Amino acid sequence: MRWPFALPFVGLLLSIAVGPLLFPKVWHHHYGKIAAGWAFVTLASVWWFAGGAVTLAAVVHALLGEYLSFILLLFSLYTVAGGIVVSGDIRGTPLSNTIILALGTVMASVVGTTGASMILVRPLIRANLARPHNWHVVIFFIILVANVGGALSPLGDPPLFVGFLNGVDFFWPAQNLWLQTLIVAGSLLAIFVVVDIWLFRGEPAAPVQFAAPIGLRGLLNVPLIAAIVGCILLSASWRPGIAVDIMGTHLELQNLVRDAMLIVIALLSLWLTHEEHREANGFTWDPIREVAKLFAAIFVAIIPVVAMLKAGRDGSFAWLLSAVTDPNGDPKEVAYFWYTGLMSAFLDNAPTYLLFFKLAGGNPDVLMNALSGTLASISMGAVYMGALTYIGNAPNFMIAAIAEERGIKMPSFFGYLLIASGILVPLFLLLTFLPIAPVLR
Repeated sequence: MRWPFALPFVGLLLSIAVGPLLFPKVWHHHYGKIAAGWAFVTLASVWWFAGGAVTLAAVVHALLGEYLSFILLLFSLYTVAGGIVVSGDIRGTPLSNTIILALGTVMASVVGTTGASMILVRPLIRANLARPHNWHVVIFFIILVANVGGALSPLGDPPLFVGFLNGVDFFWPAQNLWLQTLIVAGSLLAIFVVVDIWLFRGEPAAPVQFAAPIGLRGLLNVPLIAAIVGCILLSASWRPGIAVDIMGTHLELQNLVRDAMLIVIALLSLWLTHEEHREANGFTWDPIREVAKLFAAIFVAIIPVVAMLKAGRDGSFAWLLSAVTDPNGDPKEVAYFWYTGLMSAFLDNAPTYLLFFKLAGGNPDVLMNALSGTLASISMGAVYMGALTYIGNAPNFMIAAIAEERGIKMPSFFGYLLIASGILVPLFLLLTFLPIAPVLR
């Protein structure tokens, strides 16, 4: 397949980018139909190129083999975390905002970027809603809690979970990425403190009011989050060797059991959590519904792009393989970092990680040892640069949707891209050129 087959995917990304900006009312009411239209164009082009059987098999693989587990994990974390209420009055000061961002960054590698985001984003929004300057707080939250903070554990971010399922040791990210993550996260928190103090000092003083003590409600959801983590660990450690084949897509028993358990856990949360807890959180299904529809279309529209990338030197992206490999066959770690990262920003970081993981040989023992720098470059690129756009990592879109829903005017797709790039690219250049990150060479 040649590059024109990627145009529906580009059209979908452009629709997501400019739709809310140019025709917000139409987009809000019909984004599902618009996304489905681009997916249909993709399938029609694949059908024309390869026939009905290949097209159907590709759709089954994209939706059942990749999308289903992806969205069920997000759905369960969104549902369970949405039942945990951080109550009390938190004033959106630079100190309280920094504490929430730092706490969320640490939590992200334990309960996942989605779990940490859903627990903390609503209290953060409530604390800053009355401030005239507040969207910058959400942007740093997306960068730190929904992305960078998840770099130390397969539970943290979907790309590392993909690596874990492909044989990467559970503790390998923490052992090999802690210094780089500390540098990036620490720098981001320092930048945020400066920006927030500067804006806060120019704002009118808020009236002094009685402050209710901070507390947690809906704590029965905490063991349910632990159960989600246990399901993920179980699916990676239990290998019964049983699979169901649907048109060439192998659905392994441990993954089917995991996905079924995730649904049960989400239903338990809905059943056991008092409704007033979700009401206090302003919980609605709109953000996860939007993510589900748009990412279903993305997983379909990306089919030709992934096919062209997998073709290697025989495909339209042969230049990419040459760009990340020396003439003697050795990997270029800096190239792996930047290409993985930039593609993660626009193609979703989980499938992009897997693509470059396979491009680097796909052998976890070799990548964790002799080529550890290459694996670290792929991991950092996928996790860190997923923060560059709203679609780089699924929680990004949900956080932005929740913020908009609660009254915070978020930047457009391109506005966010420009702001996030201005914050992050200098830090990525720091990782590339300074000797503080020895894996990049």
